[in-house]
Amino acid sequence: MSATRIFHVKDYELSCSAAASAKGGFEPALVICRQAWPKRPRTIAVERGTHASAESAIESAHAQGIEWVANYG
Repeated sequence: MSATRIFHVKDYELSCSAAASAKGGFEPALVICRQAWPKRPRTIAVERGTHASAESAIESAHAQGIEWVANYG
């Protein structure tokens, strides 16, 4: 099972997702794409960890995506 939510922050689209892990929880994943040229989706390494729900894993990816945009965007 996996879940994905899309967020827009400044000129970026954050695709935050959560996938079921073998350990019984959910792991976050993050892809960031700039909405202006050049559009190059980047898979951002997020802190791994097993979250109890898909929603908490997505929130973790979202928070790390906002931090990435603030530092590098």
